[in-house]
Amino acid sequence: MNSTPVVKLKKFIDTLGLENLTPEIDISQIKIVHPDINRPALQLAGFFDHFSHERVQIIGNVEHAYTCSMCRDAKLNTYSEIFRHKIPCLAYARNLKPDDDIRELAVQYGIPLLSTSKMTSDLMAETIRWLKVQLAPCISIHGVLVDVFGEGVLIMGESGIGKSEAALELIKRGHRLVTDDVVEISKVSDVTLVGTAPDITRHMIELRGIGILDVKALFGAESVKNTQSIDLVINLEDWDRDKEYDRLGMDEQYAEFLGIKVVCHNIPIRPGRNLAVIVESAAVNYRQKKMGYNAAQELYNRVQRNLMRSQTEDEE
Repeated sequence: MNSTPVVKLKKFIDTLGLENLTPEIDISQIKIVHPDINRPALQLAGFFDHFSHERVQIIGNVEHAYTCSMCRDAKLNTYSEIFRHKIPCLAYARNLKPDDDIRELAVQYGIPLLSTSKMTSDLMAETIRWLKVQLAPCISIHGVLVDVFGEGVLIMGESGIGKSEAALELIKRGHRLVTDDVVEISKVSDVTLVGTAPDITRHMIELRGIGILDVKALFGAESVKNTQSIDLVINLEDWDRDKEYDRLGMDEQYAEFLGIKVVCHNIPIRPGRNLAVIVESAAVNYRQKKMGYNAAQELYNRVQRNLMRSQTEDEE
């Protein structure tokens, strides 16, 4: 598993389009480590127990109005205490700006002050949404991730079994490559996994005997995708005539990543099997199940109805 993710404050500022009100402060080493935010209302009132100082602090209209109503000594003491906790930054919404006293304190303690025209609720929602993705738990696994009919299909298996070849055939059939060889998986919510490629190998695919191919350059921008949710796992394995394989699909099997289970199909490989068609069929079948139709269950129901008719005819 990768080390604990962090976000550099500069990337946060650039991505959300925030104005840096304290450019004299060196922000290159300031990092954000928590995806949630805090509005320091209780702290402005002097209550610092359970202060979530590691979070981005956001000042809205209420906090700004309360600050303006404070006497100068109380304001200086309160903001000095807030800044002493080494918060990552203090962001003002609604184009609000701190007064000179607060700005001087911020520079003294090395706490960046930021501002934006966004409404407070919009700034909070956008900050949480973006940080949740950036700071999501992340692992790297060996596999290929493709977008097939809108479903994220993670193809796994031993090295050399044909994952990249299957992905290349899918690309030629109009589907999109997300990543080959290494898949970085992030847990962006309790039910959602998102896969992406390492920057160095993005849009590249390796074919043994040929080498590295640039999929975007060969097949166009519509053949690649930067991120994709992981909805289905296809695990390729060598055919074993002594092994019993699932032929109906009544019982779902799962692969687990970061505590989230994903539907998994174990596909035996033999010469002549068209992996691209198999992957397409698995993706469409998965989509049908999400829409409420299960072909295996339908077959079972037909068999049961046929047996009931046969029993009725025998009784007559």
